[in-house]
Amino acid sequence: MIYQCITAVPVFLFAFLLALSATNATEPDEVTLQRDFSETVVPLLKSYCLDCHGTDLQEAQLDLSVYTSTQSVANGHRTWEIILERISASEMPPENAERQPQAEERKAIVDWIRAAREFEALRHAGDPGPVLARRLSNEEYNYSIRDLTGVDIRPTKTFPVDPANEAGFDNSGESLAMSPALLHKYLGAARHVVEHLVLKPDGIAFASHPVVTNTDRDKYCVKRIIQFYERQPTDIDNYFLAAWEFDHRQQQHSDASLADVAAAHGVSEKYLTIIWSLLDDEGTACGPITTLRTMWRGLSRDPEQVEAARADCNAMRELVVRVRKLIAPTYPNLNINGSSPGSQPFVLWKNRQYVASRRQFNREVLYAGDDRPVDELLRMPDDEKQRIVHEASFARFCLVFPSTFYISERGRDYVDESKKQEGEKGRLLSAGFHSMMGYFRDDAPLYHLILDEASQQEIDRLWQELDFVASAPMRQYSGFLWYERTDSNFLREPQFDFARAENKNALSEPMIEQLKTIYLEKAVRNGGGSVEIEAIKHYFREINEQIRWVEQARLAAEPIHVEALLAFSERAYRRALLPAERDELVSYYRSLREEHELSHTEAIQDTIVSVLMSPMFCYRLDVAGAGNGQRALTDFELMSRLSYFFWSSTPDEELMNVAAAGELHQPEVLIAQTRRMLQDDRVRGFATEFGGNWLDFRRFEEHNAVDRKRFPQFTDELRQAMFEEPVRFFIDVVQQDRSVFEFLNADHTFVNALLAKHYGMPADSSFNDDGWVRVDNASQFNRGGVLPMSVFLTKNAPGLRTSPVKRGYWVVRRLLGERIPPPPPDVPDLPADETKLGDLTLGETLALHRDHASCAGCHDRFDSFGLAFEGYGPVGERRDQDLGGRPVNITTIFPDGQESSGLDGLRNYLSKHRRDEYLDNLCRKLLSYSLGRSLILSDELLIRDMRENLETGDYRFRTLIETIVTSPQFLNKRGSGHFVEQISDLSKP
Repeated sequence: MIYQCITAVPVFLFAFLLALSATNATEPDEVTLQRDFSETVVPLLKSYCLDCHGTDLQEAQLDLSVYTSTQSVANGHRTWEIILERISASEMPPENAERQPQAEERKAIVDWIRAAREFEALRHAGDPGPVLARRLSNEEYNYSIRDLTGVDIRPTKTFPVDPANEAGFDNSGESLAMSPALLHKYLGAARHVVEHLVLKPDGIAFASHPVVTNTDRDKYCVKRIIQFYERQPTDIDNYFLAAWEFDHRQQQHSDASLADVAAAHGVSEKYLTIIWSLLDDEGTACGPITTLRTMWRGLSRDPEQVEAARADCNAMRELVVRVRKLIAPTYPNLNINGSSPGSQPFVLWKNRQYVASRRQFNREVLYAGDDRPVDELLRMPDDEKQRIVHEASFARFCLVFPSTFYISERGRDYVDESKKQEGEKGRLLSAGFHSMMGYFRDDAPLYHLILDEASQQEIDRLWQELDFVASAPMRQYSGFLWYERTDSNFLREPQFDFARAENKNALSEPMIEQLKTIYLEKAVRNGGGSVEIEAIKHYFREINEQIRWVEQARLAAEPIHVEALLAFSERAYRRALLPAERDELVSYYRSLREEHELSHTEAIQDTIVSVLMSPMFCYRLDVAGAGNGQRALTDFELMSRLSYFFWSSTPDEELMNVAAAGELHQPEVLIAQTRRMLQDDRVRGFATEFGGNWLDFRRFEEHNAVDRKRFPQFTDELRQAMFEEPVRFFIDVVQQDRSVFEFLNADHTFVNALLAKHYGMPADSSFNDDGWVRVDNASQFNRGGVLPMSVFLTKNAPGLRTSPVKRGYWVVRRLLGERIPPPPPDVPDLPADETKLGDLTLGETLALHRDHASCAGCHDRFDSFGLAFEGYGPVGERRDQDLGGRPVNITTIFPDGQESSGLDGLRNYLSKHRRDEYLDNLCRKLLSYSLGRSLILSDELLIRDMRENLETGDYRFRTLIETIVTSPQFLNKRGSGHFVEQISDLSKP
């Protein structure tokens, strides 16, 4: 009972009393404090406290007899903080105690505790405190892996939930211990990460999915090529529209260039120049070019008529598409006796013909005559000279407008349409083989007409990576050997027995040359013509060159991969590698190759696993030290402290460069980097890890307490939107440097379409690309700030009813920082279903609940806050009636007797009467999170600075941040500097 009283006083009271004593009392010395403790405090403890909290009886496991000196009180400052709160509030001794201290006795012990705490705080001002070496939290590990690899692998999703420290955060050594079982999971996580490793010709990368099999590697490479193609501006109607705009600018004597217009329309300047030259040319033309120019000159001359011009440009595009289909060349299948038109040499020959004809046309169509239907644009004139002009015009038309810019999927072109299967679609980058793996590049028009030099280099590199990463030529050739012995039957004779897919030596150059010779001999015997023979020669020559290139490129890339591994290690260790560390990593890699006979890929993977298992990566060693001394953080240590404060992740390249230059400790540089980092997208880590734990929504994505039959609108998508709302709100407060009171009083919020519907907001077409929008004047929908967000209202409701108890407790605990003891075990539960409350509302039922003596003391402190939310249902929806059909009552009386109504009343009450508690709690939470430890007495002076700077800084959030990062606690650490040396052996691979 006494312990419940002790732990139930708001933290803010201590700060208020401490500040009061600092202004009204003279500073005591240690001798005076010890004398007053012995002569005043100890007798009062004996008289009023030790009967219940002494050597014979320790209620709530509290023994005050062990405190025999001022130093022992300082060592137990957290306990004495609670004692101060309880005595100041006249809640200790409890009301039923036989003896109560007189007012002057109570004042004497309160004054002494304040003075003792003030003395200790001043004596150790700026003490960085004991920050333990600790492992990365689960989320820090996930974020760090994301920023190291560039993909969000989230390897800790099967880890147990990290415990929180006293302040409610899971980023301190107090909570982040390592066990053998957890160490095994870390090893599994590291191995899972390297399953995503991709070795490329110029370094290493990581895929968003495991790349363990050839199919996985295909998916990685093909997807990147397809994404490249899809990014390219190939819609010619956009070029026509850009040319139309440029024409208007010329008419208006604007100095805007084609490059300016191309950039504004997101099209290729290179191709726009070509199209402009065609349309603006006044020279002789005929056929489709003449028609295009006529349509072009008929476009609206009014620059305001953009939509009309767009429609006409679409019509011009349709003309181009129609004509190109009519004049596209076609090619027959190749075949020889005993072979198949689906044989790789013949399919690839046909593919090459189509590639060569993308910017050409079929002359036979122009000379088809009147014996078959033909488009009027294609009819050739009778005059021979006019025919020459006509053909030249078609040639230019096709050079400008190819039949296609690229082919991203290809079926089996050698098969009749009637015989093709449904699975022909979706064969991305396929060469068009049957039952064989093979890719074929067909993007020449895109390459030459649209891509600039940098983009050309990029797509060349992506196709090279497909061969390098996925072993595409080797696998294609193995497929050829298999097909020629099965479907084709061409290699069935005994002389071909050496050429089998299962024979690895079959990929060697001598064996490819041997097969080429006897394959050609048979092709000639079987009646192969010059075209077929050349197609076969070309195939063997090209496939051999491709295989040899991959083999040579892989050998050349091995030292590049080792260097990339070392660069990866530097980013993982969050500092430059020591020469000995570089040598150890390289030696470890070599031992895996030479002694353990691992492949290059396996050795690189295992070495990366050793890096990820090193304490230098998975532990925060930068803020821990040995001994009682203090020293300033090095720039690299400060760099890591900043990045894990703001991003919960590893530093980026810019921050590492500033640290490497030795400039980060300079105040102006430190502030500049702080402001830059807060504007980075990675500040989402701060919003979810600090904001999510402070406001207790961090794990809402896993919340499953809602009865989805009763509330079918609560889908997984809505739950995710509810989680996202406070994250975006927090980021906005940080990045826009808004007032810290915005959390309570803002008249805006952020919603997507699903959440807007849930909130009764009208459909809005102004959603951002990511589907979210800021909603101002949100109070008209009874929203704005964090208080009415559905994530909190839903999380603090049991599923079939609201819970004023949980919602009120959330306000006083999370926003005001009060400490409320857990309920006694024999307290009766309220009905779980709001429809089964009978004639009483939930508020009336709760009032009866408070009649229990064991409940009233605590419930009186928070129930009223929760009752203000009764206008919101179990999933945060607005309501006028509860689930039982009874009108809801949102009138409430707060603990100090203030009467209020609903959300607006709660906001006003918190702003006017509890703002100090709110500010004090926010300062304490943010400071504890930033330092990664529970607060100590010497932090009280820094909290005062934070409060004072807030007042002078218009309560802007950045004021808190900058006060912290420039404080001695943040810039220094305890220890002699030898800690890293003591654990250096642990970092060896």
